[in-house]
Amino acid sequence: MKQFFTLTALLLFGVSAFAQKHYERMAALDVQHYRFELIITDDSDEINGIAHVTIKFKQDSKGFSLDLVDRTGKQGMEVLTVMSDDKVLRFSHKNELLRISDDVKAGSLKRYLIAYKGVPATGLIISKNKYGERTFFGDNWPDRAKHWLPTVDHPSDKATVEWVITAPSHYQVIGNGRLKERTNITDDLTLTHWGAEVPLPTKVMVMGAARFAIQASGEIYGIPISSWVYPQDREKGFYDYALAVPIMDWFINHVGPYPYAKLANVQSKTQFGGMENASNIFYSENSVTGERSSEALIAHEIAHQWFGNSASEANWHHVWLSEGFATYFTNLYMEQQYGKEELRKRVQEQRRSVLNFAKEKRVPIVNTSIENYMQLLNANSYQKGGWVLHMLRKKVGEEVFWQSIKDYYQKFALSNAYTADLKEVFEKNAGLDLDQFFQQWVMQAGQPEMEVTWAFENDQLDVLFLQIQEEDFQFDLEIDLVYADGSKERRIIVINQKEQNWKPKVKSKPISIILDPDNWLLFKATIEEK
Repeated sequence: MKQFFTLTALLLFGVSAFAQKHYERMAALDVQHYRFELIITDDSDEINGIAHVTIKFKQDSKGFSLDLVDRTGKQGMEVLTVMSDDKVLRFSHKNELLRISDDVKAGSLKRYLIAYKGVPATGLIISKNKYGERTFFGDNWPDRAKHWLPTVDHPSDKATVEWVITAPSHYQVIGNGRLKERTNITDDLTLTHWGAEVPLPTKVMVMGAARFAIQASGEIYGIPISSWVYPQDREKGFYDYALAVPIMDWFINHVGPYPYAKLANVQSKTQFGGMENASNIFYSENSVTGERSSEALIAHEIAHQWFGNSASEANWHHVWLSEGFATYFTNLYMEQQYGKEELRKRVQEQRRSVLNFAKEKRVPIVNTSIENYMQLLNANSYQKGGWVLHMLRKKVGEEVFWQSIKDYYQKFALSNAYTADLKEVFEKNAGLDLDQFFQQWVMQAGQPEMEVTWAFENDQLDVLFLQIQEEDFQFDLEIDLVYADGSKERRIIVINQKEQNWKPKVKSKPISIILDPDNWLLFKATIEEK
């Protein structure tokens, strides 16, 4: 395997101390399966749970830990007992860690039962919807599963999951994967069992319970697609969310097979505009308008089923492999639906977002200094990440771009990747060294900022490019020379110096010079005639 020192060094050593603790733990164990048996009621916000956690151990150990927020005041979880092989185990629970004592050998596979209860501060959002009705919605991103579920709450430790939810019978319950059981236990209580048969990261491992109207929206290649909306929004919601059917068709044909057993589009109380939970996307409750105004949002969240949920970032700092992909693949879908002018408008607006963000914070896309992962939800991860893919598309060409996307997804489906893994796939297919490209656009801050001046004297065009940003950038710049007779001449200039002159032969004095006429470069520039 090729080694690239700059990227590799950053990837291996550029992690926070907090993240390093996760890596040390994951070197010792690998969760294989979770089964969460939860009781939710209308009497209080307290949940009662039994978690069955199946773990494969990589090393000999006297004990291990899971993420679970302990009770402080009225919120948090209280662990009642921990068992394995019908044996009660010693444990301690503090500082958001459940530490379990057990003598295990490398290679062993063990199942643990954890009984607990408590009121989650977040992670499981228990509230009322806009119609005043009580709802329960998991909202785990980035590492909030630990507020209500004992897990290894890290995107790289994927596992299969089952939800066995006992709830008042007026609720319908949605969860990851396939519906396995729905049973009326009593007139007032219903048990609902969902199970995902492929591994998921905890960030998208959720259930939801509310009073829903449910419609089978359609089926694509054997994958059932459904809409779950508040009964008061039944007609509008079914109309809006039916857009998921053609969007799913597009993604399957352009990226690869859909990784999950179903797709449920769910109106919810998520704090985000949409949350891409695996096989059951939770949208904000105001996404339903009856005007199909959320097409781009639906495309964004469906894109995540491939990028972020299945092919996941190996740690949060590489979240652009999720959010940048979802941003750009929304652009690609909208381009095919509405034409190149739609793409042009979208990338221009996204470029403005990147430039505005850089005014406030000049940091790289992969910013390992961040420990509050909610701060990663910014224009760098979304819009700039999307722009990286846009520029890659231009650099390698359409055929190589799409082949590389498919190869990358196929290689890392249901697994995890770093930025360097994406780079390696594109390099192999394009036959190019892309170390400098990824270094400047992903691993360093900023983007080119140029002052361009030009003059035409003695039948000679003289253009001066002055890069005024602190960082070094090298890039190809397309330019249109526009002449008085209405003709245009396209030129490509390799910009590789902070100050650079260009004196081309031209047929006459241009009336204007247009930089990056087709919007393929992330940059900021002024241009004037001297």
